[in-house]
Amino acid sequence: MNPEEPSGIFRHLSNTAMAICLGVMAVAVFVNVVLRYGFGSGVAASEELSRLLFVWMVFIGATAAYPAGEHMAFTSLVGALRNRPRLMTAMTLLIRLLVLLGCALLAWGAWQQVVVGMDSRSVVLGYPTALLPLPAFLCAAAIGLMALVELIKRTPLDLGHGVEVE
Repeated sequence: MNPEEPSGIFRHLSNTAMAICLGVMAVAVFVNVVLRYGFGSGVAASEELSRLLFVWMVFIGATAAYPAGEHMAFTSLVGALRNRPRLMTAMTLLIRLLVLLGCALLAWGAWQQVVVGMDSRSVVLGYPTALLPLPAFLCAAAIGLMALVELIKRTPLDLGHGVEVE
C-alpha cells in the first residue's frame, strides 16, 4: 500500500495517534506506581488521563480496523454463499445495512452523551466530560461513512478472515 494514498495516510496517522496514547498512558501509570510505592503519594491526574487516553485509543483502533478488514467476522456463515452470487450480493447488502444501522444507533447514543457532557467537567483534570463519548461518535460516523461508500460502490465482502482460524 502506497503511503501517499488516503488509506495509507489514515493508517499512518491512526497508528501514530494510538502509539502516542499508549506511550503517554504507560509513562503516566509507571510514574504513578513509582510515586505511590516509593514515596507514598501519587499523581491524581494519572488515572483520569489514562482512562481518557484508553477510550480514545480503543475507538481510534476500531476505526482503523474497519478498512483493513480486521474486525471480527463470521465468514463461515456467508462463506457458504460464495457459489451463489445473487444470494451473496443480497447478504452483502444486508450486512452493510446492519453495519449502518449499528453505526447510526451508536452515533446517536454517543452524541446524546456528548451533549450531556458539555456541561460537566472531570474531577481532577477539569476537561469537559464530553471528551469521553466523543470518540465513540467519531468512530461510528467514520465506520458508517466507510460502510456507506462500500454499499454505494458495491464492494464485495472480504472473506479472507477464514485464513486465520485459531
